[in-house]
Amino acid sequence: MPRLSVIIPVRRARGHLRECLESVLSQSFTDIEVIGVDDGAPDGSGLLLDEFAARDDRVQAIHLPAGEGVGPAGRRNAGAERAVGNHLLFLEGNFVLLPGALQAVADALDGAGDPELLLFGHHKRSFRGRPRPTRSLELLHELPVGPLTLADHPELLDIAQVSWNRAVRRTLHESEKLAFGPGQHGERMYALQTLAAAESVAVLPVPCVEHRQQRYLPDLADESEPTDGTTPLQLVEAYAGLMTFLRDRPALHPLRALLFERATQELLAGYPSVERRRRRYVRSVAAFHRRHRPEGHRFPGGARGLRPRLIGGGRFAALGALDTVLTLRRRMRDVPTALRARAKRTLSARYYWWQRRRPLDRGLAVYAAYWNRGVSCNPEAIFRKAQELAPQVRGVWVVSKNQVDTVPPGIDHVVPGTRRYWAMLARATYFINNVNFPDHLVKRPGQVHVMTHHGTPLKIMGLDQQEYPAAAQGLNFDRLLQRVDRWDWSISANPHSTEVWARAYPSAARSLETGYPRNDVFTTATAGQIAEIRSGLGIRPGQRSVLYAPTHRDYEASFTSRIDLERLAEALGPDTVIMVRAHYFYDEAGLPDRPSILDVCDHPRIEELCLAADALVTDYSSVMFDYAALDRPIVVHAPDWETYRTVRGVCFDLLSGEPGDTPGAVSKSTEELARIFLDGSWNSPENEALRAAFRARFCPYDDGRAAERVVRAVLLGDEGAPGGR
Repeated sequence: MPRLSVIIPVRRARGHLRECLESVLSQSFTDIEVIGVDDGAPDGSGLLLDEFAARDDRVQAIHLPAGEGVGPAGRRNAGAERAVGNHLLFLEGNFVLLPGALQAVADALDGAGDPELLLFGHHKRSFRGRPRPTRSLELLHELPVGPLTLADHPELLDIAQVSWNRAVRRTLHESEKLAFGPGQHGERMYALQTLAAAESVAVLPVPCVEHRQQRYLPDLADESEPTDGTTPLQLVEAYAGLMTFLRDRPALHPLRALLFERATQELLAGYPSVERRRRRYVRSVAAFHRRHRPEGHRFPGGARGLRPRLIGGGRFAALGALDTVLTLRRRMRDVPTALRARAKRTLSARYYWWQRRRPLDRGLAVYAAYWNRGVSCNPEAIFRKAQELAPQVRGVWVVSKNQVDTVPPGIDHVVPGTRRYWAMLARATYFINNVNFPDHLVKRPGQVHVMTHHGTPLKIMGLDQQEYPAAAQGLNFDRLLQRVDRWDWSISANPHSTEVWARAYPSAARSLETGYPRNDVFTTATAGQIAEIRSGLGIRPGQRSVLYAPTHRDYEASFTSRIDLERLAEALGPDTVIMVRAHYFYDEAGLPDRPSILDVCDHPRIEELCLAADALVTDYSSVMFDYAALDRPIVVHAPDWETYRTVRGVCFDLLSGEPGDTPGAVSKSTEELARIFLDGSWNSPENEALRAAFRARFCPYDDGRAAERVVRAVLLGDEGAPGGR
């Protein structure tokens, strides 16, 4: 029998679940079982549980039937029923155990003589900030280690009453028939039941859990939880259930007065937020008081006890009069000294406002890429496929004025700021972009936004950038979240991206695990088309072509090649041509004038350069994930890896040498890079095996039909299209 059972209820935790599970399984204390429970949420969390269960026999994956609304209570109860450990610990799928936590818990249980309940500390981390200590941790430091009881230490009620800051002896859970109740207060009532029923309570004033707060997104709220304002009424029902639990256990009767007083405090605090349901709420609280008020209980005297007496007595009219007086007094203090003048709208803003009053055009899609730099990337691939499969939806591209001459013939386009531009934003139904549309776009009901992204993430992205100042560079994260909230669909190239996007850009958007549409050409291009591309670039037949495509550094203002290109070209000889593609953030590459060095920085399509290349040399650019679909050699040139990973932040260790992490040979100097190509190790069997594992991890959907899947799911409404999440 394991010492500890760690129960992890899972729902829409894909972006954090891997880290959560690894934080448990990597603990130094190993006498555990891990029980993950999901109920068929469509984000793929259940598949991740299966992955971990297959590789570690301490993990069990429980899959409850989908669509039955079991909610968090059902998931927790199902896990507890399966558990066989001495003590139960509950952990949310987006939380993590801190290093050494389980060993500290086990030692504390031993030191306190195996108590029925152990309370431990936690850190709290908002989705916008760093971890910080909590008031509960301070309170734990003020308490004796134990054993304690609630009767002797009522201040235990001031500790956060949640399931994930305690270890509950399984025999207590079973003998007292403890269970999580439904609704948003079921977890708190379970925690209070454990505290009341435990005859021995110990405390561990050490943070063991990092509580990661999630953005509240109504569209992703648990279907079993109320979102219609009934929560305060459910709080009354929940406390009624707790008082019944105490009443049915004579040994716990001495605690009724203490917990009734706590219930009264919370029910009073809940009153002002009930709005139109106040009369019903007052009746419910009055009924609760009549049924569960302990004999001899008295409300406080004077003004402090006025509201409790009125609510407890069900005197709604008197309570309303009291609230009216208090509200008028508050409003008199807040009367503004002057009225704000209405801001004068610009002509374009007034025009945009007027256009938004007109009906949506169901046959209009607006496309853009790379901050309006032209027609390219995933949006272009979707646009081309939509012309074939959904011709009834016409596409218009947003292109900057200085990029208009790059638009291919026959493609309709608008320039930002023009009257037609504002009309398109106001009336189009579909918006497809590989970056965010500008803040001035107001999303109307019925409009559909598709974020295609433009690369698999190696570097950290979105909210994860908050801990890396060089990466954030003044990024306004509040505005970022406002843009993210416009998304309806988020395209993912692979499961790794799905997890990162869910964590970095928390939103109600559905994930489309289709692969990147721009990479379809890697499957569909013919030998003749590839030969034509190479010829157009000036690559001779039989000449080896190497694409050097480094990424940008947030801490560098201009392009700096980490390779001595002239020395490399000289070493490789005239039979090798080096195509250099600097990141589009840099205006000038400053390349040497040499026949075997091709400046392709201005080439409009990176996909064509990949098709033309026999090998790729890159550092940390996401092009490596795309190029892997071609199953051609990749060399990682990373002389500044430690600096980059420290300053910019990365999702995984590219240079670990492990299959799935490293795509091929690695160099850290020009001489080493030249040697890799000269001795043949650039395409050795060992590096071919690394490339295969890398490709399996990051290119699982690259079959040439990604754009089709997106068009069918988004424009044609085919909910059964593969990849929809």
